[in-house]
Amino acid sequence: MTDLSLSIEKLKNVGQRNAPRLNRLGIKTLKDLLWHLPSKYEDYSETIPISDVSPGQKVNVQGEVVKITTKKIFPRRLFITDAIVKDMSGAVKAVWFNQPFIENQLPEGAFVSLAGKVKTGKNGVYLASPTYEKISSFQPTTLKHTHGLVPVYPETEGVTSKYLRFLIKPILSDLQLNDPTPESILKKHGFPTLSDAITTVHFPLSENEAKTARERLAFDDLMLFQIKALLERRKLNQLKSVPITFNEPLVKDFISALPFELTGDQKIAVWEILKDLGKKYPMNRLMEGDVGSGKTVVALIAGLEVAASGHQSVFLAPTEVLAYQHFKTISSLLNNSPVKVGLLTGSTAQINGEAISKKGLKERILNNEVGIVIGTHAVIQKDVEFKSLAFLIIDEQHRFGVSQRAHLIKNRGLVPHLLSMTATPIPRTLALTIYGDLDISIIREKPKNRQKIVTKIIGQNQRKSAYQFMREEVKKGKQIFVVCPRIEVSDPKSEIRTSGRQSKMNILWADVKAVEEEYKKLSQEIFPDLKIAMLHGKLKPKEKNRIMQEFKDSWHDILVSTSVIEVGVDVPNATIMAIESADRFGLAQLHQFRGRVGRDQHQSYCLLFSSSSDKTTSQRLKALTECDDGFELAEKDMAIRGPGEFMGTKQSGLPDLAMASLTNVELIKKARLEARLLLKEDPSLNKYPLLRERLAEFQKMTHFE
Repeated sequence: MTDLSLSIEKLKNVGQRNAPRLNRLGIKTLKDLLWHLPSKYEDYSETIPISDVSPGQKVNVQGEVVKITTKKIFPRRLFITDAIVKDMSGAVKAVWFNQPFIENQLPEGAFVSLAGKVKTGKNGVYLASPTYEKISSFQPTTLKHTHGLVPVYPETEGVTSKYLRFLIKPILSDLQLNDPTPESILKKHGFPTLSDAITTVHFPLSENEAKTARERLAFDDLMLFQIKALLERRKLNQLKSVPITFNEPLVKDFISALPFELTGDQKIAVWEILKDLGKKYPMNRLMEGDVGSGKTVVALIAGLEVAASGHQSVFLAPTEVLAYQHFKTISSLLNNSPVKVGLLTGSTAQINGEAISKKGLKERILNNEVGIVIGTHAVIQKDVEFKSLAFLIIDEQHRFGVSQRAHLIKNRGLVPHLLSMTATPIPRTLALTIYGDLDISIIREKPKNRQKIVTKIIGQNQRKSAYQFMREEVKKGKQIFVVCPRIEVSDPKSEIRTSGRQSKMNILWADVKAVEEEYKKLSQEIFPDLKIAMLHGKLKPKEKNRIMQEFKDSWHDILVSTSVIEVGVDVPNATIMAIESADRFGLAQLHQFRGRVGRDQHQSYCLLFSSSSDKTTSQRLKALTECDDGFELAEKDMAIRGPGEFMGTKQSGLPDLAMASLTNVELIKKARLEARLLLKEDPSLNKYPLLRERLAEFQKMTHFE
């Protein structure tokens, strides 16, 4: 069997010089190399006569080198190698830059196979820097760079696709891999063996062969992910939780006293959550709700029932601004209730709107005198203890890690029920895969009396009239958000090379710079007579809260901000969301920004400032002007950008190949079915030791966040 754990530097033609370069691509072992899959293939399946080449084509030609010369251009220190290659039909020139060694490798009289792009210049048609291989005759048999479907890989400085092909091809000739996927499953779905799939995915004979091989490899990861999710669910169902008895009169009275009517989706979500709270094992539910769909009140109804049962709930928010907003909303809705609501963040502590020392609040939490605690990471510090924590609500759940959640439930006999909430609509197939261990509630309906937000793309020549429109809205007493994207760093490579902390600092400063420049432009040049404030990540939490509260209280006409306002901020009087360089954001994020306006009965607008002429960008922005359903937009965003870009692999925890397959609903269904059948037949996977071993590796690699 091939030893996949073999260190990469022990491979022939790697050594200590090339190993660090391969490491930059995440290639440290033989397995990493074999699973470094092509990003695309260049199709050189057909070798054409030289007389048929024409500008713009990518071609494979074969012939004899009849002339080759290299000259040096001194002022520019540039070497140019020209070769004339001839076959039975004619001759063509090939040109290479700064590769003088080619003259020695392809002497006159040598037969060569060339693959590359045909261009035209002052002296006619030529092949520009083609890939080359020497051949013994016009009938080559072992070409790996210039004939057939030629794999093109993700590269880095010093590691080209040609070098990767050079390393990988010899290994494939004698590849023998242990296959963790049971043979019965492979036969059932017509999948190749693991050895065949790896060999084929690197050097396929056809696009169809490559697709089947990729599907087989993606299936492995998707099935393991589903097995892991099912095992997590099983483990969860064996834990004990506080069953909260359904209090019908309390719930009905609270809902009837609300200043608005719940939508049908909200009512269904409430019922699903209350039903789960009644179970003896912990609820593990994800509530997806479009921007402004009313997730907070749904979670509050459940929190109220928990508090009435004598237990406690925690409402975790990702930012102080959002925690404070939730605190104000929940406090006002529980105004006539005996339930005490606490706020605990890094900078403040309150109970029912009154300031209290942090120590005092923590004591009252420990004594079960606070029924609902709202806060940020401050709530999950070691010195915060609950007497009877039964319910945990996490807003924008992917922003809190598994370890942080674990802190709230460790050393307790009973595990709290968990409700995760997100305002980022996720296509259902994606949600079922990424959050396979969660039950899902979806709120699609918008509250009644909400007007559709008018969304327009603003080109460079329309800026003046857009600014005039913004001024008119301010004259009517309305307010405006202006969001600006990060300024591009001058050297993206340097940002990649820096450590995690340093890279975050670079990004933060890029955000600050972008906001400061936009603030300066608007306050000095465009609207010098208006009151403008700015908000960015370098401000202290207290300062952010102050600025947001002032904006909410209409002290400022315009707020210039980074994407910090994306999550949850509610300013009913804001009617315009202006997004600078909208093309730099994803559809889902743009939809989030848009949801910050239109929170009241006033007509609201979203202005997408863009100077891009890119076709895909136009397609994305146009989709936003035509559709206001977050779930529909999420599907479109995933179709346009691909699931990897849509979710971000770090966020999903899925390996790249599985991530790329998340639009393949049939493959996901197959993976889920086989995972269920395997665990039903053999709950501990004792009959499949290779699969168990692979699952253990997989569980170390992935996470549910």
